[in-house]
Amino acid sequence: MTRKLYIRTFGCQMNEYDSDKMADVLHAAEGMTLTERPEDADVILFNTCSVREKAAERVFHDLGRVRALKAVRPELLIGVGGCVASQEGAAIVARAPYVDVVFGPQTLHRLPQLIERRRATGRAQVDVSFPEIEKFDRLPPPRVERASAYISIMEGCSKYCSFCVVPYTRGEEVSRPFDDVLTEVADLADQGVMELTLLGQNVNAYRGAQGNAGGVADLATLLEYIAEIPGVERIRYTTSHPKEMSARLIAAHGTIDKLVAQLHLPVQSGSDRILAAMKRGYTALEYKSIIRRLRAARPDISLSTDFIVGFPGETETDFAQTMNLVETVGFDGAFSFLYSARPGTPAAELRDEIPPAEKQARLMRLQALVDTQHGANSAAMVGTLQRVLVTGHAARDTRELCARAANNRVVNLAGAAQLIGSYVDVRITAALPHSLRGELAVL
Repeated sequence: MTRKLYIRTFGCQMNEYDSDKMADVLHAAEGMTLTERPEDADVILFNTCSVREKAAERVFHDLGRVRALKAVRPELLIGVGGCVASQEGAAIVARAPYVDVVFGPQTLHRLPQLIERRRATGRAQVDVSFPEIEKFDRLPPPRVERASAYISIMEGCSKYCSFCVVPYTRGEEVSRPFDDVLTEVADLADQGVMELTLLGQNVNAYRGAQGNAGGVADLATLLEYIAEIPGVERIRYTTSHPKEMSARLIAAHGTIDKLVAQLHLPVQSGSDRILAAMKRGYTALEYKSIIRRLRAARPDISLSTDFIVGFPGETETDFAQTMNLVETVGFDGAFSFLYSARPGTPAAELRDEIPPAEKQARLMRLQALVDTQHGANSAAMVGTLQRVLVTGHAARDTRELCARAANNRVVNLAGAAQLIGSYVDVRITAALPHSLRGELAVL
């Protein structure tokens, strides 16, 4: 009988990618297939994220919900992976003895061995080590079911922003070898993937060893080579750090047609004082200079960002500088978060004296401004012709199709299911708060 695997994923696109790889690894080792119901699963995995507030507590809450399943079926295996697993390690088993395996982002490829040892010994297995690039060497070939795919090109972060746990949970920056990435891209293209998103905690810090050619390839070089692979029509990359937006990478946005005119570039604050306290390594003026050069290279580029509101010590003047930056840059979207301390980070030692109500009011003002800019940009798209990738059926009306434009907007339209997985030209007919409406264009 085929064993079933249930995975619940929290957090970023890197975690989504890692969950796909967990499924690939266990399918290759034991023929496991995914199920959407934990009640039907033989193995339940939680792929966790430390960025969430009170992340560890939420993990234990989720574990408590499946504990009853294990009481009924003792052979059920429960695993915790991801960044919380990396942070907590064996403490997870100490607090929740019914957990069978604990593994970090760099050791997910060892899942079959961890499960095998758990079955053989009856003891929980914990491996949250940092074996660097070994993970990618041990993963099976990707199984592709869509026309778009993620590909992780590097792991970890060496920036050590004062608020962030990523360097401690995923380790230092480690880039995959240049040839390995190109081989995986070519394999994906052969399976029908047309749109790729390159992933990394600081993806534009990529420095991949070039094998026989010698030397090191930066992200701009990698993009140039990927664009030449037959079958690849669009390339994206996320998430970037402003310190790594090199002149070569900025120029690539103007010279590589397959690189989409869209970029997510987190800024976090518009106040130099707060940016210094965050240890971001740039000023607001330097950030705006990067944006100016990007727009000179690619005038139609769509820009989104991240903000942390209410960082310890943020004054109304600091927040006003953030609002000024938003007005100056004109972002097309933003992920805005209220600051909350992450255990083990330097910022957790700072006194956080901003009243919660004040933080919330600032967050609402910021997001309202960003939403206004996003809405104006959407309205400007009405009447334009857009080439979109049809990704599936629309969420609200399965009789319609859902597609994604080059600037990452969702476009809903009427059309035949046979169009799923292909690019089509669409005339935008309406701009809604969170999506666009379009109709197939007759050329």
